[in-house]
Amino acid sequence: MDETDVEQVTLALLDAATDKDSEVQEQVRKSMLTLGKQHPDRVLAMCQDYLLKHPKLVVTHRVVILQTIELIVGCRIEDVSYPRIKSIISLASDEMTRSKEVIPDWQQAASNILVAVGNKHINDIMEEILSKFQPGLLPHFFVVQTLANLSDSNVYGMVPFLNAILGTMLPMLSMAKQDNMKWVFSSALCHFSDSILEYLANLDKAPDPTVRKDTFSSEIHAAFDILFSNWLQSRESKLRLTVAEAVGSMCHLMASDKLEEQIPKLIPAILSLYKKNNEHYVISKSLCQVLDASVNMGSRVLETQLDSLLFALHQQVSAPVDYSNPPTIKNHNEVLRCFSILAKSFPDRLVMFVLQKLENSNERSRVGSLAVLRHLINSTTSTMESKKLLILASIRQPMADHSNKVKKHVIQVISAMAHHGYLELEGGELLVRFIVQHCALHDTYRRDQKPTDPEEVTNEALRTMCDNTLHLLTTTVGRLADVLWPKLLYYLTPSQYSNATTPLCKSLVVLGTKKKNNHEPSFNIDFTQEVNLPSPQTLMVRLMVNAAFPFNSRGHGAPSLSLLQILSVNIHPNTEILWEKEIPPLLSVLEESTAESLDKKCWSEKLLKLLSKTLATIDDDKWVCQLAAEATRYLSTYNNALEEKSFLYRCIGVTLQQCFNKEVVKKQLQEILFAARHNDAVEREGVAMGIGLCANSHLEGTLAKLDEFGKSDAFKKSPSIFNLLKERNDVEVEKVKSTLILCYGQVALNAPPEKILNRIDQDILRCISKHFNTKVLGIKVETKDLTMKLSLIQSVGLIAKAISECVKKQGYVFSRKQELITVMLDFIKAEPADSLRTPVRHLVMTTCANLMPLEPALSENESFDLLKVCVNSVFSLPPETHTPEKTKEEEILDPKQRKALYKDTFTALQELLKSVLAKDPTPDGMQSVFKHIESWLSSRHDYERERAVTATAHLLAYYLDNLTVKNMVSFHNLGALLGRLSPRCSDPHPVVRTAAVDCIYTLLYIQLRYEGFSLDYKDEAVDSLLPIKDRLENPDHSVLYKTCSDLTKVMSKRLPQQQLTTLVFMLFEGLVDSQTNCCRASSVILNTLLKNRGGGLQELVPEMLEVLHVRLQGITEEQVRVAAGQTVLILASQHLQTVVSTLVNQPLPYDSWTSEMWMALGADPIVAKQIIEMVMEKLLIMAPYVDKKESMVRGGTTKVATNQPLAMTCGLKELLLNGQSQEPAASLFPQLFSCLTVRLGASVGVSAPKDNNTKHAASVHVAGVAADALRILLARAQLDEVMNRMDEDKAWDAIKEPNAHITGVTLLARAMSKHAGPRLPAIVECLCPSLNNIYECQRITVTAFFSELLNHHVVTELMLIDVLMNNMMERISDPCCTVRMLAVRGLGNIAVGSPEKVNKYAKELLAAMSSGMEEKDDPGKLITLEAMSGLSKVLLYLDKKNVHLLVVYIFMKIKPFLESENDEIRCASIHLMGNLSKFGSGEPVFKDQIHNVLVSLLLHLVDPNPQVVKACKYAMRVCAPVVGSEQITAMFQNHLLDDKSLHYGEFINDLTKYLIQDFPGMLNFYHISVIQFFKSNWPEVRAGAAMFIGFLLGNLPEEHFSHLNMGTITKGLVMLLQDPDPVVRVKAAEAMGHFH
Repeated sequence: MDETDVEQVTLALLDAATDKDSEVQEQVRKSMLTLGKQHPDRVLAMCQDYLLKHPKLVVTHRVVILQTIELIVGCRIEDVSYPRIKSIISLASDEMTRSKEVIPDWQQAASNILVAVGNKHINDIMEEILSKFQPGLLPHFFVVQTLANLSDSNVYGMVPFLNAILGTMLPMLSMAKQDNMKWVFSSALCHFSDSILEYLANLDKAPDPTVRKDTFSSEIHAAFDILFSNWLQSRESKLRLTVAEAVGSMCHLMASDKLEEQIPKLIPAILSLYKKNNEHYVISKSLCQVLDASVNMGSRVLETQLDSLLFALHQQVSAPVDYSNPPTIKNHNEVLRCFSILAKSFPDRLVMFVLQKLENSNERSRVGSLAVLRHLINSTTSTMESKKLLILASIRQPMADHSNKVKKHVIQVISAMAHHGYLELEGGELLVRFIVQHCALHDTYRRDQKPTDPEEVTNEALRTMCDNTLHLLTTTVGRLADVLWPKLLYYLTPSQYSNATTPLCKSLVVLGTKKKNNHEPSFNIDFTQEVNLPSPQTLMVRLMVNAAFPFNSRGHGAPSLSLLQILSVNIHPNTEILWEKEIPPLLSVLEESTAESLDKKCWSEKLLKLLSKTLATIDDDKWVCQLAAEATRYLSTYNNALEEKSFLYRCIGVTLQQCFNKEVVKKQLQEILFAARHNDAVEREGVAMGIGLCANSHLEGTLAKLDEFGKSDAFKKSPSIFNLLKERNDVEVEKVKSTLILCYGQVALNAPPEKILNRIDQDILRCISKHFNTKVLGIKVETKDLTMKLSLIQSVGLIAKAISECVKKQGYVFSRKQELITVMLDFIKAEPADSLRTPVRHLVMTTCANLMPLEPALSENESFDLLKVCVNSVFSLPPETHTPEKTKEEEILDPKQRKALYKDTFTALQELLKSVLAKDPTPDGMQSVFKHIESWLSSRHDYERERAVTATAHLLAYYLDNLTVKNMVSFHNLGALLGRLSPRCSDPHPVVRTAAVDCIYTLLYIQLRYEGFSLDYKDEAVDSLLPIKDRLENPDHSVLYKTCSDLTKVMSKRLPQQQLTTLVFMLFEGLVDSQTNCCRASSVILNTLLKNRGGGLQELVPEMLEVLHVRLQGITEEQVRVAAGQTVLILASQHLQTVVSTLVNQPLPYDSWTSEMWMALGADPIVAKQIIEMVMEKLLIMAPYVDKKESMVRGGTTKVATNQPLAMTCGLKELLLNGQSQEPAASLFPQLFSCLTVRLGASVGVSAPKDNNTKHAASVHVAGVAADALRILLARAQLDEVMNRMDEDKAWDAIKEPNAHITGVTLLARAMSKHAGPRLPAIVECLCPSLNNIYECQRITVTAFFSELLNHHVVTELMLIDVLMNNMMERISDPCCTVRMLAVRGLGNIAVGSPEKVNKYAKELLAAMSSGMEEKDDPGKLITLEAMSGLSKVLLYLDKKNVHLLVVYIFMKIKPFLESENDEIRCASIHLMGNLSKFGSGEPVFKDQIHNVLVSLLLHLVDPNPQVVKACKYAMRVCAPVVGSEQITAMFQNHLLDDKSLHYGEFINDLTKYLIQDFPGMLNFYHISVIQFFKSNWPEVRAGAAMFIGFLLGNLPEEHFSHLNMGTITKGLVMLLQDPDPVVRVKAAEAMGHFH
């Protein structure tokens, strides 16, 4: 390659080096570097010349060129000639020092060249630099900087020069007046010192091993003097820091005596820098080096500096560390290193200093001191050994600090101490306690809060840290096992550590398991020897109560149970086997549960059972008595956790059951009753349950104790001195009484059945009544105290339960039953009606339900009152989610409590209703309960209906379960019940729907039982209601509709005739239900009933018609309208004609009522067929639209649809919507399909007629209606695949719109051909006449349809090909150019649909296509495009003889289209070219043609249009064999696959190699062709052309360069390097990189 070409290109690249696009800049640099690596000398020379010729070049441009020089030199220094090196050194030196001002980027770039060269030619560099580093003259800033950098990059080369350099430099230091010069000298001295130290440290690798430290000492000391004495005090902080850094590095090189002299001045000077500078890291690093040097030489003066040193370092270590800012972390670590260095020489002073500092209560100071202490404990273990006790004593003070930040660091220190054996020493247990205390911390923030200060250490963070520390000490520090076991047990019982239970138990389990498995004697705990440990009984109680609330205190249940199992032998030897069996299953339950899913009641029972079994197994009365006593004493620790306390009362009850010492039992009961906090409901209940459990074994003693307590001072009024507190005291007494009343109830429930009955009236009720403050229960209760009310209600309920249990075994008349019920109802009446705040309702109803079964029975009136009060009181409550207003006295319940209260209240009501029904299980008894519910069934509120239907369902189910039919009674209220309940099956509220079906199912089974069917009889019809329930979950109207219909069929099957009338009239009422859904259901049920059983209701028909007629216009709900329409159809099918005549002239668009009526007409196939035929006839003869002027002024016309055809199309559409119209639609399918297709063609772009009354266009989409009708017709003809295909292709949207109509019709024809072939002959026959229509739009539609049919072979099979081809030939000369275009398309399609027929029509096809390609009246070149695409397709099947002579002619015609602006034409022409290839194989003239266009094809592989790229790949694959090179053929066929992405660069690179190899003679032609594309319109193609040329040059052997016109190439690329598109510039620069 000609030198000048490389130079021209390099010059262009140098010019482009500062392109505004960063990618172009990057590529320009890469290419310059590539050229530089290939021709280092030449390119370096060019760069030099460029710089010399352009002395005024902008700095950024100079910098890029200098950087390029540096890179070339850096990687090819071995290949650069020595003279070039010398000239580069002088150029760089000159560039660096030309400006006396400092211009960093420029001079730094020049300096970097010198450093790069210096790695090999250090002597030449030094010669050049030292010439500018003359004694007595202040050198240039960058001269010194370069020396500094050289000493870094080439240590072994530079150190030998340093002595001389230092000698020259020393006098210069005093000449430096500017801060920047001082800075650069200091920086250089720092680098020099570091290099010398590195050299000395690696003498074995050094060129001169005789170099010693003292070689430099005197110079370094002299420099040190100037830096330290003068410069360190500078005002400029950057300079001060660099001087400090240098001083630090120089210390190691100074003679010991000199350094010793300097220490007293040096250390205070460095320390003083902390105040003057913000960046402390450099200062600390320097200080660390000074201290290291001093300690290494054993300085004696250092001690004098110790105080000030420690003070300053402590200040540094106390500064907060910002972990997002690395320098502060590095500074912190350097300061800690300083402390470590000092600890080697002054351990005592240092430790005393740190411990004294710990006493300072300032947070930062403490945190700093703790950081140092931790560092010293970890890093200087041997030094600290003797100071352990001192440290242990001193750490106590920071342990008492309130700051969480301090505590965090204390914990880190404790962790370090634990690993170094401090905790075993005396006082170590305090540190353990500290950690446990902080495991027990409570949260700082609630869940939804976030800390505001990011630095804050929250309680949560601290607690997690302590949890982890405790776990770590337990698992990793083996020697701590005996410190922690068993002492950690102490922390399990005091309540202040409760939040630490989980980590404590986990640690104890780990320790205990280890000791147990290793059979260590220390596993067995002697509780008498171990002071402070809780007794085994207390431990067991504590862990049991923890287990009862497994998700409290951070999930302490499972760990507590696990610990209990480990401790078994220690608690009592007898427990081990039992617990090994019982505890693991309990742990499994917890593993599978969450706080929400665990059944708390069942879980408590399991644990009480475990306790009971445990006590029986222990079988040691003394132990059990002690347990009871300790548990009672332990109660007070739970005063702030009443649920737990309540459970503990039950544990005590279970324990007392197993306790045989009557005195102990008495004493514990006494303590419980007197110590209980009666003011709290949870505690009262707990006490009562505990005492009830105790009564199971000790009935007499318990009753006696309760009686005694009832007479005790607790119930007396206080003496006068306390009169002030009298009010309060009354409350207290009420609460104590409440406890007592509850106790009696629980005693009744738990006592042995055989002993309790004769105690109820005498002992229990008498005492309750006495404490309830009234002489006789029948008198109106005066007490206002809610607590006493609730206790009384619960107690009476428990007693009723107890009685009913016992009554099973012995008869009993409860004389006070009615009296108690009246009291209970008074309680309910006193409750506020609009809110549910207390459990009074649910407790009263539960109690009444428990009382109902007891003799004597209630009278009818009593029963009525009871139900009325309870049902109304509960059903009328607001919904559960409703938040009541807050009143003064009462707190609002939280949502969870409210939910539970509602649930309990409704359950209680259902139980009560059942208990009333149980007394009279007959139809009348049922009615007497149902009448209270009935009115709520049609409430406007969902929640009230839900309550009513649910209650009815429960009631009926209960009725059926308990039904005994003694004689043939009729179930006389069946019709009424069904009439009320059946419309609810369609209620908008899902719960109501399912419950209603349950009701009907049950009702029908009750009817069957009354008809005499046996208990186990299963009725198929009625059982079919069960699957209906699942369908009801779907709120879809059609599903509900069908469901109601099915339901009615079942009902009508099972309904006795005499009940039918009642049901029908109930359903009429249902039409005006408060819920529209239920109106629908009523109408559906009505229709179904009329269809199935209408015969028996003849005399009602006139009345029903009248009612329906009136309702019809008033019903707004569409679903009900549909049903009403069907009702009309059922009752008036004889008058169809009249109905039709009313509909045809309805105003457009039809309202939904009219539409429904049309649709209803489709239900009768015969009528439907008549209507369809009439409509088709009318559509054929009536004008589809008229042209109206848009306005007088503008001119122009709009197509407006004519009224009658439009109305008929609309009606036809609605009629076809009816599924029943399938039969007539199918029989007339071809005619109707053709009619609607043509109608659609005449509707596209047509607007609806204006309504004369209102002046706006009615909102009918004319084409939309026709398309919808066609769509529905396809569905009726069951052409589902056609429908699916149309939907997938979104064809319906297209077919309605003017701009996409042809596409839509094409898709329709395609779908019909593929999925409805046999129907086509009839359709084609019906459509042919329309091709001669006067309406252009209809001709277009039909031609488009036929054109697509030719695309499918089915037309040949059906022998339609000739008809269609003849039609297309005729249309070629149609006056409408769209029709002509579609005709050409159709002719081309024959190649796809019926390729075997192509040669039959060869002559006509070629003539049509050729004329198509020359079409003049072709505005968007659409006909040309179709002709090319068509020819492409046809060529695949034409015989060679038919085409042979035309090949070159066609080729010449195509070539101009290759570069067309139109993507589709480009694509079609390339495709066609590919298809021509097979006709030209073996023809030399054709091969020439291919080579002619090869470059064009190759470059269009990066065409912006993906379809063009695909076409290029195809054309090149099929033309490959014609090219005449096996390698190129293989390449095209392997790499140019449609689905494979192409790496264009690699492809072109390989291709150029083969072109050079196989067609060297054509290279000239090729490169000229490519250069023409440098001016292409598409930037992608221009970029591709640049790449092509680049690779061609890169792969061209020297001898072929004569074929190329390098001048033109160079010129072209230089032009492209200035292209507006950055991608093109990048590729041009890349291509230039190949000029080598």
